[in-house]
Amino acid sequence: KVLLGEDVLAKQGSMVAFQGQIDFDHEGSGAAKFIKKAVSGEGLPLMRCSGQGELFLADSGYQVHIIHLAGAGLTVNGKNVLAFEPSLNWDIERIKGAGMMAGGLFNTRLEGHGWVAITTDGDPVVLRTNQPTFADTDAAVAWSASLTTTLNRTVKAQALIGRGSGEAVQLTFQGDGIVIVQPS
Repeated sequence: KVLLGEDVLAKQGSMVAFQGQIDFDHEGSGAAKFIKKAVSGEGLPLMRCSGQGELFLADSGYQVHIIHLAGAGLTVNGKNVLAFEPSLNWDIERIKGAGMMAGGLFNTRLEGHGWVAITTDGDPVVLRTNQPTFADTDAAVAWSASLTTTLNRTVKAQALIGRGSGEAVQLTFQGDGIVIVQPS
């Protein structure tokens, strides 16, 4: 539930109910972000919610978590962004080491002062990254923007003959920060 007074940017289609006088408008992302969306196939389709009242947002019954950014940055898997304050700066970025054809490895970076609502499929785990940390690309939801993030490939010869583990690529996080993973 968002008590609307100031505008909010939310994922298109995430409104499930509202009370009061609220308007919903498509939120453009600017030319540079539009080009990144076109090239990457990733994007963050947003709507600007403005007016007065109570706004209820959801996404497929996923759990919603509110994170307040106080000048820090957070990188979020685009599909896990539900809503955020327009005072936050945002952009689309690619994971280092991921080729342009590697789908799903483009994420949304949010920075500044304000809140962001993210979703998880199940109870999330927050990992402190005081040592190299690895996460499945589908399980990683969000992480400190200050972390160095690369891809780790663990393909062994057995995988070439159909006896691999199925966990051939992970995200690697290094630095001081957090990583939020979901059990899905």
